[in-house]
Amino acid sequence: MKQNELRPPAGANKDRKRIGRGHGSGNVKTGGKGQKGQNSRTGGGVRIGFEGGQNPLIQRLPFKRGFKNTLRTEYEIVNVSALSDLEGSSDVTPERLLELGLIDHKTSSGKELKVKLLGDGEITAPLRVRVHKASAQARAKVEAAGGSVEEIG
Repeated sequence: MKQNELRPPAGANKDRKRIGRGHGSGNVKTGGKGQKGQNSRTGGGVRIGFEGGQNPLIQRLPFKRGFKNTLRTEYEIVNVSALSDLEGSSDVTPERLLELGLIDHKTSSGKELKVKLLGDGEITAPLRVRVHKASAQARAKVEAAGGSVEEIG
C-alpha cells in the first residue's frame, strides 16, 4: 500500500449540507429549518443552559467553590512521639503502625494510605523506621537516637 492510496473507510466522512443553495441541494425555500419561529431566524436559538424561563439547573444547585483533586497523594501523619511507645520492637513499618492503631487503613477516596513521619516529640530507642516519606527533622531525631529511616517506594 502506498501513501497516495490511503482513503478513509466508506461512510466515515459525510458531505456537509449546503443549505439554501438552489433546487439541486434539496434544501430550498426554508433551507431545512422548517417554517417560522426562533430557530428559523438568523442568529436564532436560545443560550446554553436556558430552560424556557424556568429556573435553570445551574441556579437550582447549591453554590459550591473549588474542586477535589483526585490525583492528590494523601499521607497518614505519624509523629516521632508516637514511635517512643514502640521502644520494645526494632522495626517500624506501615503494617505495624496499622496493627497498633496509629494509622487508618484507607483514605477517604479509598486509596491505599501512605505514611509520613514528622518530627514532633522525642525518641530515645534505636528504631529502624520504614515509611513512605519523612521530614528532615524526624530523620535527624531517629538517627540521633541510633536508628535509621528508610523511605519505601
